[in-house]
Amino acid sequence: MAFCSVASARPRCDAPQCEKTTLDCCWGEIVMITRRQFNATASAALLVPSAVITGPARAAAWPTRPVRIIVPFAAGGPTDVIARMVGEQLSKDWGQQVLIENRPGGGTNIANEVVAHAEPDGHTILMGGQSQATTRALYRSLTYDPITDFAPVAFICGYSFFMFVPNSLPVKSVREFVAYGKANPGKLALASPGTGSSPHLCGELFKHMAGIDMLHVPYRGAAPAMNDLIPGRVHLLFSGGATLDNARSGQVQVLGYTGAKRAAIAPEVPTIAEDGVPGFNVISWYGFFVPAKTPHEIIVKMNADTIAALVNPNVQGRLLPLGYESSPDSPEQVGAFLKRETELWTRVIKEAGIAPLG
Repeated sequence: MAFCSVASARPRCDAPQCEKTTLDCCWGEIVMITRRQFNATASAALLVPSAVITGPARAAAWPTRPVRIIVPFAAGGPTDVIARMVGEQLSKDWGQQVLIENRPGGGTNIANEVVAHAEPDGHTILMGGQSQATTRALYRSLTYDPITDFAPVAFICGYSFFMFVPNSLPVKSVREFVAYGKANPGKLALASPGTGSSPHLCGELFKHMAGIDMLHVPYRGAAPAMNDLIPGRVHLLFSGGATLDNARSGQVQVLGYTGAKRAAIAPEVPTIAEDGVPGFNVISWYGFFVPAKTPHEIIVKMNADTIAALVNPNVQGRLLPLGYESSPDSPEQVGAFLKRETELWTRVIKEAGIAPLG
């Protein structure tokens, strides 16, 4: 690859294929052009029209080698499981290996950096999510921009949270919980799997919309948070459908669901909006993102192929029982959704007074 003096402060370009063609590229150096160089340049110029029409052909040929899906969490977690589900189907459809590469840590920033700085050729994909919408507000020191350094590809799936409380709390509904919280300001504790996590921010939005004051208690994951909820050391936890077994076994109560409509996996549980907090609707989600300069025609093909994989009965049959719902959104629709999410959670983080994490 050529290094341009404009981009790298080198004294001059190392190779003639540098894309910077203005005079400042040579820093005022006078360059003698021979007839052979002139003819070569003119011949290259004649080839430009053919280069313009190579986009569709490039998309048709893609992928030309194994594709990496970078997952910001450790193997075995829900994000990893879903990425492997979809990746397995895409591998069959593409006739190429799809490699799942786990890069946990740094509040998803490690994985984000890998993809943001990867070659924009469609062979490196980020399994992103709600953190794309919250990172700007939660971190000061970033080597990438979570919005402008990525291009949205496809919405993988979304899910909402269930509202769990201990059996010892004298409430049986969301409405009763809100009334109890208002009567006991500052006496209730909101548990979460970590500061800045989706369940934490969901809880902060709930506090704001319900008009109650609660202390936030962060844990290292949902399991230890649930372990303290069961005996009543904390009083509220938002968590996914995987923790419904704790309620069905009688260890805790489930009062509500954060989605706009009742969950198919637990239709008996009312939404929070219908039982005390009108307008409350929170979804956690996963999506595919690629480096920002990835050719648009590849993004369009990747979007179509991902949607086809998601509607495959083998994939749907594994997602739906876990409470995950997919949506055939275009890259533009995903981008618009991300914009709305970023505006919402930036406001929630600011109003909750959550200090920067790094």
